Amino acid sequence: MSQIDQLWGAPPAAQTDPGSRYEEVASGFRPILAAITDAFGRREREHSLPLEQIAALKQSGFTATRLPVAEGGKGLSFPEFLNLIIELAEADSNIAQALRVHFGFVEDVLNQRDAARRALWAPRLAAGDLVGVGFTEIGEAKTDRFSTRLSQTADGLRLTGKKFYTTGTLYADWIDVSASDDQGETVFAFVPRTAPGVTVLDDWDGFGQRLSASGTSIYENVEVAPGNLWQGAERLRYSTAYYQLYHLATLVGIGRALVRDTVAELGLRRRTFSHANAALPRHDAQVLAVLGKLRAQVYAAQAITLKAAEAVGRAFATRFAGDEAAEEAANIVAELESAQAQSVVIDLILAATTSLFDALSASATRSGLGLDRHWRNARTLASHNPRIYKDRIIGDWAVNGTVPPPQWIAAIHPDAKPAVA
Repeated sequence: MSQIDQLWGAPPAAQTDPGSRYEEVASGFRPILAAITDAFGRREREHSLPLEQIAALKQSGFTATRLPVAEGGKGLSFPEFLNLIIELAEADSNIAQALRVHFGFVEDVLNQRDAARRALWAPRLAAGDLVGVGFTEIGEAKTDRFSTRLSQTADGLRLTGKKFYTTGTLYADWIDVSASDDQGETVFAFVPRTAPGVTVLDDWDGFGQRLSASGTSIYENVEVAPGNLWQGAERLRYSTAYYQLYHLATLVGIGRALVRDTVAELGLRRRTFSHANAALPRHDAQVLAVLGKLRAQVYAAQAITLKAAEAVGRAFATRFAGDEAAEEAANIVAELESAQAQSVVIDLILAATTSLFDALSASATRSGLGLDRHWRNARTLASHNPRIYKDRIIGDWAVNGTVPPPQWIAAIHPDAKPAVA
């Protein structure tokens, strides 16, 4: 069934481009998504890592959808890609989040001006290689350096350090690790997950997104090939917008899943109340109104997210246009639009994850149904990159014309200017 038939609206580009390939591409993946759907959260409850499910996505070409067709991908635009991530998150939000950094690296490759680097990585991605992450460090916050070190030794480059929030790394073939080199500059080392000295722990203990593999990774004197080393200024310039919008797409997918589960459970309910409006809950006007509002909240969240995704598409379009000022302006707009979307989408999805229980009553709290996972997973995702700061950034821009600050770790973008109007 198409997205329009499901009443989730036309996919990106379909309204303006009759030749849009989204439904053709998405329909090819939907049997796989149906097979990995964790309708009752059993994998999460049993802590069964989705290794087979992620392997199926790799083999199908799903993980390379943003690559051009000529490079082994599907050539989806950014809004189309984000719509596909919504469908993946509807099937299993843990898997969607686990692939977030991988797809961010795909954006990195698409934005590469170094032809040799793109020629190295595009075939790896087309073949299904997954990239995980080792960026965040626990402890005292530092905005200009990493405790993880990349050092030149008599035996070559060696990486040593410890990371947390290494989302998806347990499922990856490569790990993208940030470090400070001997000169204190930010560098990114790409190492095989199975390389000697690399340890990835499944120790994420959050109450939500339990299978996203967001725990610890440790690097002990790990060899780094010079060709797998990037400098800080070579990374994706609209990464703040990308990573936040990806979270919003996953939240929308959670919303669509809770609509699916609420409708299914409502159709099965036989018990009602003495003061109800009908003999069966599925015919009760007030219960149906709850379901209708819930669905509308998710619909609105999706529309907002996909609209903001257009800003990232515009930023990507400026990358090779040769106009540095236009590229910088488009990146700023993309970040501001994603920030505006973040605050509202989070409210809509969190409200929906709570109101479903008004439609289903106390029996919906049974652990076997797994309906609590929608709130837990949404609340966990909504806590990333706190929206209170995004609200301030938007307000400061609206009133004072202040542009957003540089990326979370300033050293990732060492040539960034101070955030002034």
